[in-house]
Amino acid sequence: MSQPCIICVAITGSLPTKANNPAVPITIAEQIESTHEAFEAGASIAHCHVRDDEGKPSSDPERYGRLKEGLEKHCRGMIVQLSTGGRSGAGQARGAMLSLRPDMASLAVGSNNFPTRVYENAPDLVDWLAAEMAAHGVKPEIEAFDLSHILKAHEMWKRGQIVERPYVQFVMGVKNAMPVDRDVFDYYIHTVKRLFGENVPWCAAGIGSNQIVLNEWAIAAGGHARTGLEDNVRLDRERLAPSNAALVERAADLCRTYGRPVATWQQAREILGIPLKA
Repeated sequence: MSQPCIICVAITGSLPTKANNPAVPITIAEQIESTHEAFEAGASIAHCHVRDDEGKPSSDPERYGRLKEGLEKHCRGMIVQLSTGGRSGAGQARGAMLSLRPDMASLAVGSNNFPTRVYENAPDLVDWLAAEMAAHGVKPEIEAFDLSHILKAHEMWKRGQIVERPYVQFVMGVKNAMPVDRDVFDYYIHTVKRLFGENVPWCAAGIGSNQIVLNEWAIAAGGHARTGLEDNVRLDRERLAPSNAALVERAADLCRTYGRPVATWQQAREILGIPLKA
């Protein structure tokens, strides 16, 4: 298999703290430095959240703007993907940063259970976020926590709410949502290819210790992989991950095991149809 593998690094997220792992980057400066290291290790997409001065999740467009500017300066060509996730804000505040015109943004198209709450994505909010992404030329990454989310993304694409073929990411291993199940994973791939075409790119993310499992499944099956401290702060039971770069290097090692080159940022943009903005 010679198709290059895109590695996405989810650098911070909304939940991990330095108490969980001192390497978790919280400030904008820390995030830029950590992403640069991951970029040099082979990551070509940066999935980004921001925190406030107390380290709590935020949707502040000003903070996102500073992070985006820093990444574009220090990680030239890397795809910047901003999160519209529900832990960072409520309602349309979740998409306030889309006017910054990042390369990509995450888009959850349906609700599901999380460990202690419902991850709510109401239809009107989903429609609004998709419209904002289309208006600002932002490619959505569909966060599929359930099979129905893939089917919903297809419906939105057919109706023109999603302009281009969606890039779907399977998220598995969130407590109370979809567990890590190989039969389900294989059916996800079947469904994406049936709905969007045999050669459509797709990605997978595993939470906690399942990160390495989903990395291997996705890379071996011809998909793309997400890693990073947002989803998992450990290398194994005994060792914390020393950096986002270390997790990227682990995914890159799997690429070599399965004979797949790690995608450069140029290749990642070509695969996903994302031109470099002026």
